[in-house]
Amino acid sequence: MTRKLQLPLQTMNLVVGFMVWVIISSLLPFIQEDVAIAPERVALVTAVPVILGSILRIPLGYFANVYGARIVFIISFILLMFPVFYISEASTFADLLIGGLFLGVGGAIFSVGVTSLPKYYPKEKHGLVNGVYGAGNIGTAVTTFAAPVIATSIGWQATIKVYLVLLLTFAVLNIFIGDRNEKKVKQPIMQQIRAVYKNEKLWIFSLFYFITFGSFVAFTVYLPNSLVTNFGLEEVDAGLRTAGFIVVATLMRPAGGAVADKFSPLKMLVGVFVVYTAAAILLAFSPSLALYTVGAIAIAVSAGVGNGVIFKLVPTYFHSQAGIANGIISMMGGLGGFFPPLILTAVFAITGHYAIGFMLLSQVSLASLILVMWLMYQDSLNNQISIFHSSGQGMMVTDTKGKIVEVNPSFEKLTGYSREEALGNTPALLKSGKQPKKFYDRMWESIRRTGHWQGEIWNRRKSGELYVEWLTINPVTDETGNVIKYVATFSDITEEKKEGEA
Repeated sequence: MTRKLQLPLQTMNLVVGFMVWVIISSLLPFIQEDVAIAPERVALVTAVPVILGSILRIPLGYFANVYGARIVFIISFILLMFPVFYISEASTFADLLIGGLFLGVGGAIFSVGVTSLPKYYPKEKHGLVNGVYGAGNIGTAVTTFAAPVIATSIGWQATIKVYLVLLLTFAVLNIFIGDRNEKKVKQPIMQQIRAVYKNEKLWIFSLFYFITFGSFVAFTVYLPNSLVTNFGLEEVDAGLRTAGFIVVATLMRPAGGAVADKFSPLKMLVGVFVVYTAAAILLAFSPSLALYTVGAIAIAVSAGVGNGVIFKLVPTYFHSQAGIANGIISMMGGLGGFFPPLILTAVFAITGHYAIGFMLLSQVSLASLILVMWLMYQDSLNNQISIFHSSGQGMMVTDTKGKIVEVNPSFEKLTGYSREEALGNTPALLKSGKQPKKFYDRMWESIRRTGHWQGEIWNRRKSGELYVEWLTINPVTDETGNVIKYVATFSDITEEKKEGEA
């Protein structure tokens, strides 16, 4: 029963963490009535919680593997009570910066669930599970909606103190229904980092999450002010539209993960970045409110689907190092939410509009699309190599001049020749002398005429022993139809031949 409770419990943990993470940005209009904040420092106040919320994702993902999610969530919620109380008593800009920095723990707990929850489910459900857990980022929408309403009635200081009760409640819940027997993976953190940091897929996935989650956070911060400034909307209307963006992106996350369980995640990312590129270009041209809404919703759908797909890919490519890989990738996503608001603010201050910022997003998305297609090509190539090396049949590849350029382990086993001995030689290395020249002439004539040859042939092992093999030869052509290689596959049928003759 405890195991079945982990997905809903940890998802609600994330909701609470993200609710706390955005307290300052959600209540900033109320806070500014009592705390003086220069206009040029507003973006810094809202972006600072993202810093620690990003960096701490690495150790929290690691600790989730070592100590289990239960312990990490309990400690995180207790620690969060200190900056929450500090902010509720803030009277200066420095107080907000200090409290906001440590408020980042609320965003850092994301890496705990994506590390812990896949342990409870089979691989084919990891996309859906991580997608459902990731939907916990709707906590940002909850605070965006609820905190201003509550603050109108009881003030911003008392509203923030309400979160202390919420944090204490969930710390207690994790004490009693968190899984005490979660499978632990105790491997030194530096050993795990050394095992993954040279893997280019780690950094490619980090870039993808930097864009998808980063744009989700950036739009959450950027949209309210942009809609008011550029389209003259009322603050309440702008807030509702921003919340709509958050809800769409959040709901698409489990949907993206679920679809990635059934279809190719990389092909789905192709679609994600095609939409991203087109939507960012649309927004760069400062369209009407209707087209602007279309572009923003397209970004929301792409961000949600992309977030779900990426954390389907992580446990696929990083199994024993999932904790540290999740931490690094989710950290990059968090940083993706830190820099764009600052860049957009700077661009707007210089140019008076956001066009350059959106064009930059479109170009980064286009580069990501190219990287996804490269990953698909690499996976296809690796699959072919894997099949070649794991095949039970002997396999030999020659160039058009008949020189052997590659053999597989089964070739070595069947013939007795090592790979080093075979490379650079011709198939005559195996010639038995039992077939006349006309046999080989007919073989090559068949290959030229029909595109393949198949049949029995006598060959000789390195030991000198003769054997009968069933041989198939196929040419490999390039896109223009020219033959560039020949692939021969064979198996030893000597014993079957003897039994047939008996």
